[in-house]
Amino acid sequence: MLMKKVTFLASALLFSSVASAQIFSDDFESYSVGQYVGPAATEWTTWSGTEGGAEDAQVTSAQANSGSNSIYFSSSDPNGGPQDVILDFGQAYTSGIFTFESAFYVDAGNNAYFNFQGTSVPGTTWSFNCNMENGEVILDDGITANLAVGSYTPDTWFTLRVEADLDLGRWTASIDGTCIGVWQNGVNAIASLDLYPIENSSFYVDDIWFDYQTNSYGLNAAVVGVSDQGRFIAGEDVYPLVTVGNAGSTTINSFDVTIDYNGSQYVENVTGQSLTTNNTMDVQFTTAIQLVDGQEPIVATVSNVNGFGADENVSDDGTCGTKTIAVTPAPGKIVVSEEGTGTWCPWCVRGTVFMSQFESDYGSDYWAGIAVHNDDPMVVTEYDMGLGGLITGYPSALVDRGNDVDPSDMLNDFLDRLVTAPDALMTNGATWDAGTRELQVSISADFQTAGTDGYKMICVLTEDGVTGTDADYAQANAYAGGNNGEMGGYELLPSPVPASQMVYDHVARAIAPSFIGNNDCFPASFNSGEIITQNFTFVLPAEWDETKVHIVGMLIDPSGRINNADKTYISEAETNGFVNACNLSTGSIYLNQVDDVLNIYPNPTSLSTTVAITLNEKSSVQLAVVDMAGKQIAFTDYGMISSSTVTMNTASLNAGVYMVELIVNGQKTTKRLVIE
Repeated sequence: MLMKKVTFLASALLFSSVASAQIFSDDFESYSVGQYVGPAATEWTTWSGTEGGAEDAQVTSAQANSGSNSIYFSSSDPNGGPQDVILDFGQAYTSGIFTFESAFYVDAGNNAYFNFQGTSVPGTTWSFNCNMENGEVILDDGITANLAVGSYTPDTWFTLRVEADLDLGRWTASIDGTCIGVWQNGVNAIASLDLYPIENSSFYVDDIWFDYQTNSYGLNAAVVGVSDQGRFIAGEDVYPLVTVGNAGSTTINSFDVTIDYNGSQYVENVTGQSLTTNNTMDVQFTTAIQLVDGQEPIVATVSNVNGFGADENVSDDGTCGTKTIAVTPAPGKIVVSEEGTGTWCPWCVRGTVFMSQFESDYGSDYWAGIAVHNDDPMVVTEYDMGLGGLITGYPSALVDRGNDVDPSDMLNDFLDRLVTAPDALMTNGATWDAGTRELQVSISADFQTAGTDGYKMICVLTEDGVTGTDADYAQANAYAGGNNGEMGGYELLPSPVPASQMVYDHVARAIAPSFIGNNDCFPASFNSGEIITQNFTFVLPAEWDETKVHIVGMLIDPSGRINNADKTYISEAETNGFVNACNLSTGSIYLNQVDDVLNIYPNPTSLSTTVAITLNEKSSVQLAVVDMAGKQIAFTDYGMISSSTVTMNTASLNAGVYMVELIVNGQKTTKRLVIE
């Protein structure tokens, strides 16, 4: 029983300069309604390989783009599925031109999702993701969001087409023949289609096909991508970067690149090159383009290739779908990103890369980044537990404590918050005693509007340039080897990245008075123009480099969101001046290297371990053991001591990681205890 229409066409029927290999298509007209596609044809299967059941797709006549049949996907499960259907492309394509096209019908109020797998074994490498919801199609490669964005009409059939020039790394997408994006994909390989309904999915698929061809153009320049190479701030000058590639067999020596933006054209003449087949080069514009507020298309086009004007394939000469997004920041606004990360987390290098990029782009003026570590030597238990209750996994990020997003997807939330006028303008002040290493911080909120009780303040200390020699400072790295695409150079590093090669920035070191803050310093109501100040005191460990410590003072509004912030180095806060006011709390400190104060051995252990406490003078000392859920399972108050050595029976503890917390005169020191 034939369930597929597989057609072999001569290249002359397609493109005069392209050699065609095969076209596969399926319009589902050969199937019976209710039939599962997996058992009927070798090309269709499921993620697990189990066909003909809940994981498979059935043919329906409820909707059709052509004829009377299609296949239907739906899910109400928060985790998606159970349907998970694979269309096997027959091999993993890494060269040539691969084209995929399918018709989709997304029910109003619902969504649709699919992805491409980059290797023959599903679950190894994702090439890209496609989400369809609320009339919008969005493609990402798991590294960069919004690679292509287009629109569709719910309850209406539309055709999505993706073409990948795998030789050049140029990918394009179109909806109903209209281009919606041109980009360089993070994973430049294609092996299968995965149709997977996520929660609230309801969609139909019809007229699906793919085509593989080899490229045989002669003179052919292609624009692979365009970036405005600047911050998304209206009024600022940017110098676009355009990536041009040779998609033909003739070496390219010269060409022109034109940028169209906001009604004006900017031209860069490129000469004296020797761009060979399947290689690319970046063209940095020397003429500045001033960004305007809002979203404006920016289109790059290559022309006059080798002085001949048009080349042999004009279809890849330009870009589409790319828009510059520029905003006018609200005066005095600082946006805070809190990133959940850990050295054990292989995907968390993505957070490291994007936090670094945000620091480079916005950190000096508009942004404060805080890396909140989990289950590694840099953990601040209270901060980790607070953030952990608001995120669903690692890496994750909260922008002004809004929705949980991937660190690679912070931009839209950041821009939304950046234009939101804050209720108060924030100023950090400080005094610093280098001898005692005592840091006194004042956080002042100059309210621009009247308010009532419900506001809170939080003071966070972060440190850049943190290193360690312990093996737990080594960073797990999912991008090692490059199978998951480029990621800021981590694709060139091993997994784990040795501790000796890792330097951690934005590391949360202390938070006070708590993760949610405290409103004891706020009056029941206040007027516009009132300044409310709160004081915090910290004693910085000797291991910290105070020149790399940032003070992040945050105002929490009654809804629990971060309303505004100030980020300063200690020296900058000293220049602002310390304001003596309501002194609510002493900061909780996590010591980076605590062996001189708190030593635990053996560690790891199983039956028992010794805890040694060594202090320079008599102090108030308490010791607690906390599990990773935050539950305190042991506590001892030693009163006033200068040293103590105790044996702890650990035979009753389950295998896992625990935190041993030493509190000295109200200052907390934390160290991991591993039970085997």
